[in-house]
Amino acid sequence: MKTLKIGIASPKKYKERTMAIARGEYKPKDDEPKIWFTSIESVAKILSEKNRALLSFIASENPSSIQELSEKTGRAKSNLSRTLKTMSNYGIISLEKGEGRAIVPKSKYNNFSLELSIDPTQKAA
Repeated sequence: MKTLKIGIASPKKYKERTMAIARGEYKPKDDEPKIWFTSIESVAKILSEKNRALLSFIASENPSSIQELSEKTGRAKSNLSRTLKTMSNYGIISLEKGEGRAIVPKSKYNNFSLELSIDPTQKAA
């Protein structure tokens, strides 16, 4: 597995970066973060201790479906599905078609690296 580099930027800085990329004025480097969040709090929700344990379980046990994952972890299937969908949207896991109607969660990363810079234009609360 590999490391996913995560960046944190203010909404303003993230928008400026995205627009520069869209205009062709900036090309992201290979070593830059692949996903971005607007706060440490939002990263903490996605990569909470409970969710990191879930990622570890997925990587080590390779469940054949969300149903199996729910049964083996004791997490409610509806909440688990929502968590996995969010992780999939960020590219942390993939949700693949399994046998029949089963959806199979697959771990894509086993390490996470966080890049955070201080924005000198941001006002203190």
